[in-house]
Amino acid sequence: MKEIRPTATYPDLKHKTVVITGGSRGIGASTALAFAANSVSVVVVGRDQVAIDGIVKAATSLGAKAIGVAADCTDADELISLREVVEVKFGSVDILVAFAGGNGMPVATATESVAHWRDVVESDLTYTFLTVSTFLPGMLARHSGVIVTMASAAARQAAKSSAAYAAAKAGVIALSRHLAGEYAYEGVRVNCIAPSAIETERMRSWVPEEQRHALAEAFPLGRLGQPEDVAAATLFLASSASSWITGVTLDVSGGKVML
Repeated sequence: MKEIRPTATYPDLKHKTVVITGGSRGIGASTALAFAANSVSVVVVGRDQVAIDGIVKAATSLGAKAIGVAADCTDADELISLREVVEVKFGSVDILVAFAGGNGMPVATATESVAHWRDVVESDLTYTFLTVSTFLPGMLARHSGVIVTMASAAARQAAKSSAAYAAAKAGVIALSRHLAGEYAYEGVRVNCIAPSAIETERMRSWVPEEQRHALAEAFPLGRLGQPEDVAAATLFLASSASSWITGVTLDVSGGKVML
């Protein structure tokens, strides 16, 4: 894996601890390495232990402390076990980056099954609630913490993804805004990132190169997004550079979404 550096460094992040769910691949992996390059203690959470170990190795090569934990983030008990492991290893969690999920393949609403709907809502919305509710009490006890959640451009405007995915990600935006308003006075900031087309390994395996080039031309900034673009936005929202920002949904969309 190539070494991924952040587009900016934030000295205030040094020696803090971040938990990144969905951190073993794609956007989450790039974000984990961006935090590692800022001397943050990184907890990489995913389901594939081999992939997790690869990101942990890359993070430690950047000089950061890092551990990996395999966990199903739709399972409340596994999340509690995750929190206990993190607290033993690193102590309190300063930053929570909830990036797991992403079941956004197109499905026509007329043929979408109840099972698919429930699976997507569970993996993209309920998981976010469970993850936040696991780590939020510790932040409230310290009157300090940052949470960054993952939505999608599909929640911001009509797209070709399934209705379940659009609804789940819109729910993540609403949940994030609600939490931001509820806990701002407790010193906890909550913001959401809504990426559009990000050229991850998954996209490259699904979409031929010619189609990716055509897709890139549809964006005002003339290219597809890269995982590093989302990582850079996440670093900003986690740092004190955004200390007067909460309840915001940041569209990382190459100018295609302007709200």
